Amino acid sequence: MKLFRLPVIFSFLILFSLLLVFCSHAPLSHRILRVADGQIVSLTDIVKDLAQSRLVFVGELHTSQSHHQAQLETIRALKKAGAPVAIGFEMFRRDSQPDLDRWVKGELRQKEFEQIYYENWNYSYSLYKDIFLYARDHKIPLLGLNVAPEVTKQVAREGFDSLTPEQRGDLPMVTCRVDREYLAFIRRSLAMHGHGGLDFTRFCEAQLVWDTAMAWTLLRYLEKNPESTVVVIAGSGHSWKKGIPAQIRSRAELPFRVILPEVPGRVEQNNVALSEADYLWLGLE
Repeated sequence: MKLFRLPVIFSFLILFSLLLVFCSHAPLSHRILRVADGQIVSLTDIVKDLAQSRLVFVGELHTSQSHHQAQLETIRALKKAGAPVAIGFEMFRRDSQPDLDRWVKGELRQKEFEQIYYENWNYSYSLYKDIFLYARDHKIPLLGLNVAPEVTKQVAREGFDSLTPEQRGDLPMVTCRVDREYLAFIRRSLAMHGHGGLDFTRFCEAQLVWDTAMAWTLLRYLEKNPESTVVVIAGSGHSWKKGIPAQIRSRAELPFRVILPEVPGRVEQNNVALSEADYLWLGLE
């Protein structure tokens, strides 16, 4: 009996390992709420609509791996549909653009790029790694959208007026308009960012600086690349229609779509409106 027990154990271990691999790469839920009519659709159903847009915002909670997988699936679907895709990242500053270009060209090793990533962002590289690799393998342009964090931190602490002309650069004046609708939006954004202790008006100004800077960078890219569809990877507080899209809409007439992940207690089927998002990705953890 001992002669047969070892192969049986090995067979069991191999089967168990395969099950672990399968489970870790389980298919992502493609149940998506189309907000306009309340219908449950799939990514395949909406990819044509997305491909006809110049901008596709796909929101996230930064630490959720399933949200990043949904972003990657969206990029893959658009690429497969033949859309000339680019990817814009909240996670990189505009001055990191040369490094992003070098990564796409294959001129940087992964360890070098990972170091550049951590100079820009403080969440785990592994969360975004598959998106970066897919972009490099398929030569998809990457765009750094953000301003230096020191700028937004200073605005959040001291207000927009505290910025020097050098810090403002090409940013326009921003003022926080506090009507009831925007008040509710910013409060939800505060909850998403975990900044409940900040002064409301100054956080609002910092949010507008952030959103405006990213909108300007996107518009400049689209002026030079009029056929592109840019998938924007950013937190849901920036991706909502009242975030970066609102700054885009105030400056240009461009078709865009917003996809948000469902977040229980924050963004759900029963509380999302068409004025906030076009699609809600359901069943993500």
